Amino acid sequence: MGKPFITREGYDQLHKELNYLWEVKRPEITQKVSWAASLGDRSENADYHYNKRLLGQIDRRIRYLRHCMNDLQVIEYNKQQEGRVFFGAYVEIESDDDGSKLQIRIVGSDEIFGRSNCISVDAPMARALLGKSVDDDAEVVTPHGKRLWYVNKITYQKPEWFEEQPIVENSLASDDNEEVVVEEMSEEEQKKIEQEYLKTLVQENE
Repeated sequence: MGKPFITREGYDQLHKELNYLWEVKRPEITQKVSWAASLGDRSENADYHYNKRLLGQIDRRIRYLRHCMNDLQVIEYNKQQEGRVFFGAYVEIESDDDGSKLQIRIVGSDEIFGRSNCISVDAPMARALLGKSVDDDAEVVTPHGKRLWYVNKITYQKPEWFEEQPIVENSLASDDNEEVVVEEMSEEEQKKIEQEYLKTLVQENE
């Protein structure tokens, strides 16, 4: 199976977080742990135990970031993508049943960053939209049945109509506030998505 996808913005954000944790937050908490330890009896020292646990969480996050960043494939925008939905696209879709509209961006699973209108490329909604053009329809299967969505807009530059939103319970990551069982993609499905995307990366001189 290929490497997980991530946008350039997402990768830069992870890199920024790693630098902050390693260069700022970890030294700060390490200093607090050392100070609390110097007070003597640690068994009843709440500051020591709290910051010790926090330091452990920071170290786990640092290890995770270092590992995952080495295993991610940064996908840069290419103008061959224009007019169709691929990884990194901002998309406005409209529901067939009630006319409600959603604005979403398709990104990697490591770069949701708490935004409820950013969905992973392996989410059911994203899978249904990949390769679609404006005015195409996409059928999404949910536990409540099938829903049909129409593609209204597609862009790869952040548009004015797209506003980053905080994550909420049962958010769009689970398909428009409806619980969706997100099954892990098979190797065949992942390869198909990669092949469809890589078709857009043909050099102009070829």
